[in-house]
Amino acid sequence: MNRKIHEITLPLKVIIGSGILDKIPEYLEAMKLTNNYPVGIVSGPKTYEVAGKLVEKALDEEGYSVYSWKITSAHVETAEKIASETKSKEVVIYLGVGGGKSIDIAKYSAHVNNGYFISVPTAASHDGIASPFASLKGTEKPTSVRAVTPYAIIADIDVITRAPPRLNRAGVGDLIGKLTAVKDWELAHRLKGEYYGEYAAQLALLSAKHVLRYHELIASGNPDGIRVLVEALISSGVAMCIAGSSRPASGSEHLFSHALDLIAPGKALHGEQVALGTIMMLYLYGDPAWRKVKRIMKKIGLPTTAKELGVSAETIVKALLIAHKIRPERYTILGENGLTEEAAWRLIRETGIA
Repeated sequence: MNRKIHEITLPLKVIIGSGILDKIPEYLEAMKLTNNYPVGIVSGPKTYEVAGKLVEKALDEEGYSVYSWKITSAHVETAEKIASETKSKEVVIYLGVGGGKSIDIAKYSAHVNNGYFISVPTAASHDGIASPFASLKGTEKPTSVRAVTPYAIIADIDVITRAPPRLNRAGVGDLIGKLTAVKDWELAHRLKGEYYGEYAAQLALLSAKHVLRYHELIASGNPDGIRVLVEALISSGVAMCIAGSSRPASGSEHLFSHALDLIAPGKALHGEQVALGTIMMLYLYGDPAWRKVKRIMKKIGLPTTAKELGVSAETIVKALLIAHKIRPERYTILGENGLTEEAAWRLIRETGIA
C-alpha cells in the first residue's frame, strides 16, 4: 500500500440553480467572504454582457469594491498581466465569469496571488469549471498547469441553457473522454507503478456514463438536461481534486487533442477533439464500446469524422503520430514510441474517421 501523504482540497460550496447570479453577494457572505475583500471579475466581451455585468452590479450594490477585466485569450501573457493587475488592486476574491478562458485566467490569477477563486460558468463546455488546473496557451507544452481548486462553483442553469448548443455538446465530448482516461491511468499503474486512486477513477467514469445515459435530454437543450451535464462536469473536476492530478480526466484522448491544437489550432472545440480521440483510443484498447460512443456522438451532433471536425485525414494522422510526445511522463495506450504511420492510417479507416 502506498503510504505517502495524499492531500485533497475540494470546493467549499457548489450552488446550481436558476436565476442565481444576482444572489452571489449572499453566497459570498455566507462563505465569510465579506465586502471587506475587493473582488476581481474576469470575463470575455460577450460573457460580460451575458452574466458579468449582472454579477458586477449585484456586488457593487452590496458595497464590494469590484474591478472587471474582459479578456479575449487564455495566453500565458494575458494570465500574467491579469495576475499583476489584480495584485495591484489588492483583489482577494477572483470570479471567473464566462467560458474556459475566463475561468482559467481567474483561476491562475487567484493561484499566483493566493486569493479565493469562484467559478461562475456561462457554458458547460469542459470540466475545468471545477478542476484545480488551468489551460493556458503559450506555455512550453499545450497542457494544463496546476492552479487552485475553486473555493466555490456557482452555476446558473438559465444562463448555461442559453449558451450556444455547440458549447454544451463539447462538454459532453470532454466527459466522454473519461472512458479512456481512466483506462490509461490504470494501465500506467499496472505497467509503471504509478499511483492509482480507485475512488477518483470511478467518480470520473460515473460522470462519463451519466452523460451517455442522458444524452438525449442534454442534447434537447432542456434545463434539466443542462443540469445533468453541469453536475457531471463538476463531478469530473472533483475527481481531479481527489486524485491530485488530471489523471482520471485526461489520457491519450487528451494527448491527441493537444497534438491537434499544435498542428491545427482553432479548428474545433476542445471537447469535440477529445470525443473524437476517445473513439480511436477505445478502438486501440479493443473495447467495442467505441461503436456505441460514436453512435451517440453522431446522434447529438458531435463530429465523428475528420471532415466534420474541420480538418483533413492527414492532420488527424499527424496528431496521432506526435500525441505520445506531448507528455512523455504520462503513460497511455499510445506507449512510449507512439503509433506508426501505417497503424495511424489503419486506425482512422477502421473507425470511419477518414
